[in-house]
Amino acid sequence: MVRAFGLVSVLATLAVVGYLYTQSGGEAAQSAGGNVVQDLATEAAADATLLAARTGLESFFAASGTYAGAPVPAGVTLVTATPVSYCIQIGSGATARHVASPGSGVSAPGPC
Repeated sequence: MVRAFGLVSVLATLAVVGYLYTQSGGEAAQSAGGNVVQDLATEAAADATLLAARTGLESFFAASGTYAGAPVPAGVTLVTATPVSYCIQIGSGATARHVASPGSGVSAPGPC
């Protein structure tokens, strides 16, 4: 179930990025001061990875009653994990994104 959800998330992300690329004109976005499409694609990929990790954490919690000791996918860092909360992060510095629980479950810019 988790793998299928992750695959759907990645495919949806690619579809959105492809649509944004076609709407932006590709080269026009690059010449307007940076590669906007590439930045959006990187952010969308990070969000999809965090979503898959979050789904795995919630499954682990449902089975064990705690987030402590939960596995996370490669590239994702489990910064904190207690019996009732967690914070996961991908990237570092200016490119870092994180998801904390309890909370909205939506990724946010910056580290945990």
